[in-house]
Amino acid sequence: MSDNEIRRRPGGRAARVRKAVLDAAVEALVEGGTTRFSIADVAQRAGVNETSVYRRWRTRENLLVDTMLTASDQHIPVPDTGSVRGDLRAFATLVATYLADPLGAALARAAVLTVDDPETAEARERFWRTRIELAAVMIERGIARGELRPTTDPRVTLEALIAPLHSRVLMTRTPLPDDLPHALADLVLDGVAAPEKGL
Repeated sequence: MSDNEIRRRPGGRAARVRKAVLDAAVEALVEGGTTRFSIADVAQRAGVNETSVYRRWRTRENLLVDTMLTASDQHIPVPDTGSVRGDLRAFATLVATYLADPLGAALARAAVLTVDDPETAEARERFWRTRIELAAVMIERGIARGELRPTTDPRVTLEALIAPLHSRVLMTRTPLPDDLPHALADLVLDGVAAPEKGL
């Protein structure tokens, strides 16, 4: 099942069931992380049959990815401000706000937990890969407008932008200063900006 397939949003009762399951899945992730995450628990919390969950998501890992992607999409949409500097500043601010929220911090911890199960590890990698691919459009637009070097690597650039935010929240547990997102965006852009014409 592809990421697009597991993220379809049908209408009517199907949409209500999907919302109930994803809300329950977020609750389960916040409480128990990826290790204790199970379709049986999510179905019970959502008040639906396990078969309904399996029919829509097929595997625990698909549900895990869909849950984390849906939460991220809702709280961290990819901005389009008209400039790469504006985009990266806005994006870093959204990430910082998300991580400062208890729900966002809990889901972020779930997304980086070390796990022994290969399928769970693959689901986590798929989540990060999909998020980076979605956000990469900001870098691609910057390259197209001539704001960034043509050789700029979108993944490396985005990782350099958001890794310090995750590090503070998940590793050192220190508060995120209000000016940190803009400072990080400017720091990253100093490294990948295209040279000014005429210099």
